[in-house]
Amino acid sequence: MQDVLTVFRGLRRPPLLIRAARIGSAGYDRTVHLGRHLGNGPLPRAGDALMQLIDIEAGLEIDRCGRAAHYKAAQHVDVLIAMLGEARVVQAGA
Repeated sequence: MQDVLTVFRGLRRPPLLIRAARIGSAGYDRTVHLGRHLGNGPLPRAGDALMQLIDIEAGLEIDRCGRAAHYKAAQHVDVLIAMLGEARVVQAGA
C-alpha cells in the first residue's frame, strides 16, 4: 500500500484549481478547515486527516469531470487547501 504522501503527490488536477489552492493555503488553519470538512470533534492526526480529505476530494473530482449540477468549485478549492496544509504537517513530521 502506498503511503499518504505518495498518493497525494500522484494526484493530477487542473492548474487553475491548484493555483487557487496554493494561494489559499497561506492562510490554512487546520481547526477551521478540518472542522468544515471532517465535522466537529477531536481533530485526527495529519496523515489520517489527509487520507480522509483525499477521499472527499476524489468525490468532488468525479462531480467536476461529470459536470454535476451540484458541483461547487469553491468547495473543491477549499478541500484542496486543506489537503495542501495537511500534507505540509505530514511532511514536517516525517
